[in-house]
Amino acid sequence: MPTRLPLVRRRCHVCASERFRASGKFRVNANHKVIDAWLLLLCTECGDTVKLTVLDRVNVRSVRPDFLDRLHVNDRGLVAELLQDPVLQHRNRVTLDWDGAWRLDTGGPVDLEHEVIDVSVRFAARVPVRPVRLIADGCGVARGEVERWLVEGKLVSAVRLGGKLSGDFTFTLKR
Repeated sequence: MPTRLPLVRRRCHVCASERFRASGKFRVNANHKVIDAWLLLLCTECGDTVKLTVLDRVNVRSVRPDFLDRLHVNDRGLVAELLQDPVLQHRNRVTLDWDGAWRLDTGGPVDLEHEVIDVSVRFAARVPVRPVRLIADGCGVARGEVERWLVEGKLVSAVRLGGKLSGDFTFTLKR
């Protein structure tokens, strides 16, 4: 589950830093029948402000009133939703940096003494994480040990556990 908003990877034009944090504020500008909206980001090094485009020359009548209200009150939940929106990330040519922005909640200690353990992993937010790291942290073993289980066939899953995942998955550990 997430512990804070992720950082945004984008090059700062002032100090050449590569990380920005969401300020939690929106800028909305209406001109006659069209509206623009941006999410404001602050450089983690120098504090310079940049804008992520949320709405660009959109007809005011096509914007849902509740969405517009959330923009005007700087809704923190909307900031989190928009940062994780792949369309917004692609349009603004940014990626997210989730390092240190999430934690693993196992619901209690994991007992590795059983012959077969079926585990279901649920994501509270679309945080891209390596499943091998999650399994290692959850079981309290080294990542090399989990990779050895994969090679030996003791760790089985319907999804590929070698890359990064951001969606729910299950796996079975055989002892």
